[in-house]
Amino acid sequence: VATPGRQALVVNPVVGGTRLTKVLMDGGSGLNILYAETLQGMGIPMSRLSESNMQFHGVIPGKKAKSLGQIALNVVFGDSKNFRKEKLAFEVVDFHSAYHAILGRPAYARFMAHPCYVYLKLKMPGPKGVITVTRNRQRAEECLQKGSKIADEQMAVVELEEYRKNAD
Repeated sequence: VATPGRQALVVNPVVGGTRLTKVLMDGGSGLNILYAETLQGMGIPMSRLSESNMQFHGVIPGKKAKSLGQIALNVVFGDSKNFRKEKLAFEVVDFHSAYHAILGRPAYARFMAHPCYVYLKLKMPGPKGVITVTRNRQRAEECLQKGSKIADEQMAVVELEEYRKNAD
């Protein structure tokens, strides 16, 4: 592995009946996050969200984020011969991301999943043995580049607001 740790673990589970190709496995997050844009693309109406008062930091640089609501969806890893399905609660947020969703520690715990960040694989028990989820290195690199661009744009907006406050 030329640059271990550079790329994130990006996987493609089936969420709510739709294959999502850019899902970040983030063992540092205490939440499962689904983006409003993804929810719309899945054809799920916002009226299905239940109320949530969740607010959190660290997703948008320098800003507090508030959930639009919460939704529980089935998440499936594996293939037709050996798969694992669990219902996960997602906080739905309305901002841009390089990813379709983020699966945090609640997902790791629910699936009893173990990541390997060197080889970018995720292993979990399945009904017919271990399920090994392999990353897509090209997709992970695309997400890394797009995520950097989105962060730069967000920081530029924050910096412009600061300049406007301080300029005559």
